[in-house]
Amino acid sequence: MHLHKLTTHNFSFEAGGTLDQLEIIYHTSERPYQQGDRVVWLCHALTANSDPLDWWPEMVGEGCCVNPDKDYVVCVNIFGSAYGTTGPRDFWTPEAESQKPRIPFSFPKFTVRDTARLFTLVREHLGIEHVDLLIGSSIGGFHALEWAIMEGERIRKAAFIATAPRVSPWLSAWMEVQRMALEADPTFRACESLDGGRKGLEAARAISLISYRSFDGYNLTQYETDDDCLFASRAASYERYQGEKLIKRGFDAYSYYYLLHCVDSQNVGRHRGGVKAALAQIQAKSIVISITSDGLFPPCESSEWAKQIPNAQYFEIESRFGHDGFLLETEQITKIINSLEFRV
Repeated sequence: MHLHKLTTHNFSFEAGGTLDQLEIIYHTSERPYQQGDRVVWLCHALTANSDPLDWWPEMVGEGCCVNPDKDYVVCVNIFGSAYGTTGPRDFWTPEAESQKPRIPFSFPKFTVRDTARLFTLVREHLGIEHVDLLIGSSIGGFHALEWAIMEGERIRKAAFIATAPRVSPWLSAWMEVQRMALEADPTFRACESLDGGRKGLEAARAISLISYRSFDGYNLTQYETDDDCLFASRAASYERYQGEKLIKRGFDAYSYYYLLHCVDSQNVGRHRGGVKAALAQIQAKSIVISITSDGLFPPCESSEWAKQIPNAQYFEIESRFGHDGFLLETEQITKIINSLEFRV
């Protein structure tokens, strides 16, 4: 996959505010796009980057469901990511380097719809008229749903995996408790450097991991094997490791804070007459995939809104790993996407 940067100007946000200059980072197949290429557009999840080979290697690559050598693959880095697209971290300028020091909190709040507009800017820049297959999982599914509505007939087929057209109270509560963890770190509000809020970020990330997995998932991977164990420690060690890992990946607390707010913005029905009316506008031949143990986007929710997309097919995949099943159960997902009913 090849890294690109697109610079645009005067971007206005849905919630208010503008950017004089915006840099959009995205990855594509190594070769240039040519008319007639089969275009596969991938939408990444909350803390991933725009290189799907990095975070979905069992789905993207030679011999996989999506092959960048055969398909023309595009993935755009979303607003709030720490991996290149202009975001809150770019609004921190040390006082010594500027007469008007900026802080991350001065970055405009962005919505799912704002990020979907980035996709259109990249599509137009590349000269792509139609997307043959749009795939979005988790928060990437938020963006895929929004973009499928925005782009109409330009999206020919779409797969929405472990996601929803509107944020639920349950999901919003998980976002808030993570923000509370960030705000409890005094260095977060101090904004003395981009290292501010690191301990809060570690705690927030650990909280999120619990929501991503399941009772069975933790028992399978973090169960104490010592029958005489005095104090359980494996799960605790795993939580701390995950918190530290996100920081080692280059994430900062301010980007994460904004992303959590962005999740709360998901509502495809806003100014479209409600969710049902908005989903009815999707023209892509669509599939909706939910995961049996997903506590964030349970099948009881997904099976209902899937009915509101014209002629959509609904599938459930078996997994003991909760929401993270979209990353782990790639064989089942590949089988569904490659099904004759959808592929033809």
